[in-house]
Amino acid sequence: MKISREVKTGIIVIGGILLFILGFSYLKSTSIFEKTKTFYAVYDNVGGLQTGTQVSINGLSVGKVNTIDFLDNSGKLLISFTIDKDFEFSKNSKAELYDTGIIGGKGIQIIPVFDGALAAQNGDTLTSNSKPGLTELVQQKLTPLQMKVEGAVTNADSLLMNVNDILDDRTKRDLQQSIAGLNQLVNSFQISANALNEVLVLNKDQLDSSIQNINVITTDFAKVSKTLSESDMAGTINSLKETITNLNAVLQKIEKGEGSLGKMANNDELYDNLSNASRELNLLLQDFRLNPKRYVNVSVFGKKQKEYELPENDPAAKNEN
Repeated sequence: MKISREVKTGIIVIGGILLFILGFSYLKSTSIFEKTKTFYAVYDNVGGLQTGTQVSINGLSVGKVNTIDFLDNSGKLLISFTIDKDFEFSKNSKAELYDTGIIGGKGIQIIPVFDGALAAQNGDTLTSNSKPGLTELVQQKLTPLQMKVEGAVTNADSLLMNVNDILDDRTKRDLQQSIAGLNQLVNSFQISANALNEVLVLNKDQLDSSIQNINVITTDFAKVSKTLSESDMAGTINSLKETITNLNAVLQKIEKGEGSLGKMANNDELYDNLSNASRELNLLLQDFRLNPKRYVNVSVFGKKQKEYELPENDPAAKNEN
């Protein structure tokens, strides 16, 4: 069967049209044979989002971005993207814009919501949300730090200016002299430390001997302490306490006039009698010394004994007169 030229021309034209449609769909990252649903989302800034970027749900790629256009004169952007029809979710789900990598790149991920509401249908506009990327988070954290650093630098500059105003030429010279004196003092300490080291080196043997003696003394003291701890110190202390208690009881009885010692200590009449008896005994002895003939009269040969004459210089005579 012979095909006419017109049929061949029609087949070629139709084939070209199909190829054009397929090529345009490929360039637009859409397929005319896939079963998909188209959704929309509105963003203030897409951050470099490109058409053909994959759309994911829980990390699984389920669609692609189709178009990015201005919504109106407000500058907001309208994003259209397609998703496989096999996966359904609530119309309250969100289309979140996020960073796909550290060095840049944006993507859209669907945060599905299963709240029992109506399922999202083809052509619905989902609630949009933008997740800050690493760069934005770093900028948010660094901005307050930058302001603090700038404030600190400003304060340091002001402080240095004030210090320069205070440190005039005379003050600077005094400060230099003080630093020089401090260096001399440090050098003196160093010389003293060196001398002390030499003394320690020269007297190392004596120091070792002294330390050994201290160790011996410490050991002996430990032995004495151990002996004291092992002895019946508690019993001795208790006996001493009992003795002191008894002594206090005796002293209290004496103060109250109880017993012989108490009566003697608190009897004024006894004291007066003893005082008078002592005085009379003293007078008797004095009289015996002055007039012994009154008490002793002995004659060996039967002669009458001469009367005793009191010496002129005897002090007892003066007292008698």
